[in-house]
Amino acid sequence: MCFHSKQSKKAVEVENRFNAKIEKIDLFAASEHINAFSYPKTPIITDEKQNIIQHYRWGLIPGWSKDTKISQYTINARIETIKEKPAFRNNFNKRCLVIANGFYEWKWLDASGKKKNKYLISLSNEELYAYGGIYSEWVDKSTGEIVNTYSIVTTEANALVAEIHRKKRMPVILKPEDESKWLQGKEISEFALPYSVELIATNLDDELTLF
Repeated sequence: MCFHSKQSKKAVEVENRFNAKIEKIDLFAASEHINAFSYPKTPIITDEKQNIIQHYRWGLIPGWSKDTKISQYTINARIETIKEKPAFRNNFNKRCLVIANGFYEWKWLDASGKKKNKYLISLSNEELYAYGGIYSEWVDKSTGEIVNTYSIVTTEANALVAEIHRKKRMPVILKPEDESKWLQGKEISEFALPYSVELIATNLDDELTLF
């Protein structure tokens, strides 16, 4: 799963990395820790506007939803069931890149989870990358407001993340050469494990790094 992300790079770095322009620079803000349950607007690139970086709300709201409450259940979309789940099946081919340079997971040190170590999981040098995402446009019937939202697609954890995450899940992190394939609608199951990038995990409680 992925509930806690990071995007700490400057606007110019993000634009250069993804060869795209930020549509509304006033919405852009670097952040060391992005909590999904605050339903923030974060930078993404959609399949429809691949040269524009937009800001969508984290927590996908399908078009048929009566309100926003479903967001708490749609922060992530499991790649194994994305085509069947009602919240996602109409959107699994509406693809986006969710921009980040790290995510956080906590390793339980006891059975109850009262003792934990916090890990930052990233590429080397905390380079920018994109999660595989899907998105939706929802209209608030009471106000007419259009709300653009997304979900991060998750898969089975690779060996590194499985050592940390007790449910052994991780976000789909795309290889740079595959970002365009994701946006073009390549078969989604091909991005499930064993598809993976090289990651490192830094224990933020004692600063040990795992490779």
